[in-house]
Amino acid sequence: MKLPPLPLVVIAGIVLDQAIKWLVETRLVFEELVQVLPFLGLYRTWNFGIAFSKFSHLGPLALIVMTVLIVAFVGWLWSRADMEKRYARLGFALIVSGAIGNLIDRVFFGHVIDYILFHTPVWSFAVFNLADTLISFGAFFILVQEFADWRSSRQRVSGG
Repeated sequence: MKLPPLPLVVIAGIVLDQAIKWLVETRLVFEELVQVLPFLGLYRTWNFGIAFSKFSHLGPLALIVMTVLIVAFVGWLWSRADMEKRYARLGFALIVSGAIGNLIDRVFFGHVIDYILFHTPVWSFAVFNLADTLISFGAFFILVQEFADWRSSRQRVSGG
C-alpha cells in the first residue's frame, strides 16, 4: 500500500480538524446533545485540559508549552524513523497533525473544542474531537509497526 506524502497528511488533518471545529462553534448550541445515532451524538463543549480534561488546573499557557514539547519530541522520533517503517511514520504524522489541531485551539481560545460523544442510556465516553482521533489512530499505527517488527525479528531469530 502506497501512503500519501506525510506532510500532506499533517496539513490535511489540521485543515479538516479546524474546519469541523469552526462548523461546530458556529452551528451547534453549547452543551446541547444532537443525536446522530442511538450511541453517537454531537455535543459541543470545551476542554480546558488534555485527554479526559486532565491537567486543566495547569492553565492554558502550561498546556501550550507541554503540547509544543510533545509535538517537537514526536517530530524528532518521526525524523529518526527508518523510511521503511511506513506505519510508524504515518502514525507520527497523525499524532503531529492532531496535536497541532488542538494546539491551535489552545493558542486562540484557551481551550480545545470537543464535539463527539459516544454514549448509551447509562454510560458515556468523554467528549472528543477529530484531532484526538488522529492522535489515537497515530498511536495505533505505531503499535502496529512495532508489533510487525517484533514478529519479524522473532521469525528471523527462530529461522522461520
